[in-house]
Amino acid sequence: MVLKTFGWSFAVTALGLVAAVFYGGWTAFGIVAILSVLEISLSFDNAVVNAGILKKMNAFWQKIFLTIGILIAVFGMRLIFPVVIVAVSASLGPIEAVDLALTDKDRYQELVTDAHPSIAAFGGMFLLMIFLDFIFEDRDIKWLGWLERPLAKLGKVDMLSVCIALVVLLVSAITFGAHAHQHGGTHADKAETVLLAGIAGLITYLVVGGLSSFFEDKLEEEEEREHEAEEKAEREGKPKSAVKLAGKAAFFMFLYLEVLDASFSFDGVIGAFAITNDIVLMALGLGIGAMYVRSLTVYLVRQGTLDDYVYLEHGAHYAIGALAVILLVTIQYEINEIITGLIGVVLIGASFWSSVRRNRAIAAADGSDQEKAEVSSGV
Repeated sequence: MVLKTFGWSFAVTALGLVAAVFYGGWTAFGIVAILSVLEISLSFDNAVVNAGILKKMNAFWQKIFLTIGILIAVFGMRLIFPVVIVAVSASLGPIEAVDLALTDKDRYQELVTDAHPSIAAFGGMFLLMIFLDFIFEDRDIKWLGWLERPLAKLGKVDMLSVCIALVVLLVSAITFGAHAHQHGGTHADKAETVLLAGIAGLITYLVVGGLSSFFEDKLEEEEEREHEAEEKAEREGKPKSAVKLAGKAAFFMFLYLEVLDASFSFDGVIGAFAITNDIVLMALGLGIGAMYVRSLTVYLVRQGTLDDYVYLEHGAHYAIGALAVILLVTIQYEINEIITGLIGVVLIGASFWSSVRRNRAIAAADGSDQEKAEVSSGV
């Protein structure tokens, strides 16, 4: 099962590392290996959230996510995206931007760093909305009940998550603007850049997420009919099949997944510049990492891990919230990528351990009930 799921990732790793050696020797090999680990550690929460969405899709759309989705993730976000940033921020043509990335790496890194506030604001707002919508929803299963119960009550207020996100964006923009002003930058320009990018991230979330929800809701009646048909088939002794998202609903869910992946990759792409400014090595390292995130997503879906370890999704969303805050803070301050990765790993690890303890407690309670039943029946 592991080889079947991770086979392509292993193959891409081998090819990527060999290519790195041919490109820049053993130093390049080491850089690509470090970047791969960085990407995997930063994106584990991405895989958990992806799995929660992917398990709702039918087999066809799952395959699309694993083929076209990988091309978008590996080549689009890890290779083309940094070049596009430079092209837009420096008003260069695409060919000039690629030439700059390959020939003047220091200037290329400088331009990407200059574009960081707008990237961080866009990605931070998108991820913040995912986190807020999760914690304000009333769920049957609660991980941190003392926190999640009052937040679920607050969540009954319409548009609360949007209001909070806008307040956070406004504070970030004003704070960054003041910081830029103190360091000789233009207060209005910097604040405006952060505001516009943040609002773009918010709008992207509302549009893509809203369309996904709309088409998902439209399918409810169809699913009800399918459910009735399944029950009828079961009564007649025919095999039963789970209803999965298809058509427009699955398309917009796929689109939502890709935007989500893009937001997650921002910190990886920016963080990679702390290790190298060579776009070829960045693409190889981050591409290998992205492959493992995809494989891990599939593994979680096929193993039913989210159903068995019910708090994992909670841990992943708290990690998303932490990442959103970190991205917004990096508009003004530099934060080491190791800290970013560790926060995500710790939160997901804690939620996994809580899930294990819950499963053990349920198993022990079931065993105790069975013992009592056997004693009362005189067995």
